[in-house]
Amino acid sequence: MKNKYFLLAVIGLIWGSQFIFQKIALTALTPQLVGVGRAVVGFITLFVICKMLNVQSKGGTSWLIYMLIGLLEASIPFTLVPWGQQYVSSSIASVLIGTIPFFVILFTPLLSAGSKISRANILSVVVGFFGLLSLFAPGIIEGDSSLSFWGPIAILAASASFGVALLLLSKCGDEHPLIVARNVLGSASLQILVISLFTGSQIPHQVTLDSMLSIAYLGVMCAGVVYFLYMILISEAGPVFTSLTNYLVPTFGVLIGVMFAHEHVGLNTWIALVLILIAVAFNQGKGEKAAG
Repeated sequence: MKNKYFLLAVIGLIWGSQFIFQKIALTALTPQLVGVGRAVVGFITLFVICKMLNVQSKGGTSWLIYMLIGLLEASIPFTLVPWGQQYVSSSIASVLIGTIPFFVILFTPLLSAGSKISRANILSVVVGFFGLLSLFAPGIIEGDSSLSFWGPIAILAASASFGVALLLLSKCGDEHPLIVARNVLGSASLQILVISLFTGSQIPHQVTLDSMLSIAYLGVMCAGVVYFLYMILISEAGPVFTSLTNYLVPTFGVLIGVMFAHEHVGLNTWIALVLILIAVAFNQGKGEKAAG
């Protein structure tokens, strides 16, 4: 299983790179269109993968479940994260989305009978909170009037939505994970199209090649191929090892923003990243799943 570390790094890199590609797509497209493109292309990619591997649905899961998970796992996050990235850098967005494990911890007692929050869970949330506080501390202290909290709040709401969706995945029974991912993205594609219609999202007059290539990457890689690799890693190395992606996604997100987008990352952002990674470490033994 020497290749498990390689797979882990590739998965972390793919999910960590989504933020910079969403930033590029937003230069020409609305957040709703970015979400629609990612969901539709992701669904097509997983549909093709399932056909190639001859993975068949067992038909034991209601489409109402898929619609609910699709809303929480894709429709809401795929729309809110690009919207939030209009106001924050890809580096900060990647740190904020790294809070998914905290929301899993907070919502587990509400959605899973018999589950309780342990001391390690509480410590994790507290440390993570201080990480988020340090992320925006300079602007708060200096009284920066240009500091917008709506972007970060939108991304944190997306993170919470991801967390609830992860807990609801158990409702899919013994259905093949690739089928679940395909059906969830299929449901989300329809939902985001409806969201786009009701919010009046229009196709821009000038669509750039960079924005279209970014949508293709987000759909094929970040919503399609990465789920295939994720399932391979779980089968080869188990869920606990695979959950290490919780460390890699925000780390790669920040590094990619610095290296390729030349984003300025202050000391407070690095401190926030470290604190959030430490907070995730408190719960690593529980093998929480990651999400993109």
